[in-house]
Amino acid sequence: MELHMHSHHWESRAPDWSAAAVSGFAAGAAIMVVEFFWSTMILNISPWAASHLVAAILMGPDALQSTGYSFGVVFAALAIHYVLGVIFSVILASIIAPFHLDSSMGMVMLAGAVFGLALYLVNFYGMIRFFPWFADMRNLVTLASHILFGITAAGMYRYLERR
Repeated sequence: MELHMHSHHWESRAPDWSAAAVSGFAAGAAIMVVEFFWSTMILNISPWAASHLVAAILMGPDALQSTGYSFGVVFAALAIHYVLGVIFSVILASIIAPFHLDSSMGMVMLAGAVFGLALYLVNFYGMIRFFPWFADMRNLVTLASHILFGITAAGMYRYLERR
């Protein structure tokens, strides 16, 4: 018990970068499927609406003019979504590795959940001054999807990392 309690101190240990990148890509894909299902089946709105919100980061507010399918909008949204997923997963792995938060699946998933919560707060309360159209997405579903992203990315990282 005593040994386990002190095992989460900082130590210079580099993350497995390729495992982190793959984990972010996979977690981003999983969350995208959940969001498509949720918007279509539960909320009964266009599955492309979120794509327009994300694409507007790159394309500007003009991308918000419709919620229908557009190849350019979907391509931009996918690119942004996956690039951010990989970046966020690399950041998460940079926290997990030096603190040995990958010592157990429970610990790494807890770290992922906390990271997902922090990511939600940064994205929907901090970045809102740059991208005000995301204010409408402040809800429990978006919060849950960010926490699920963190858990999925952390769990995948632990599974894929080479120790």
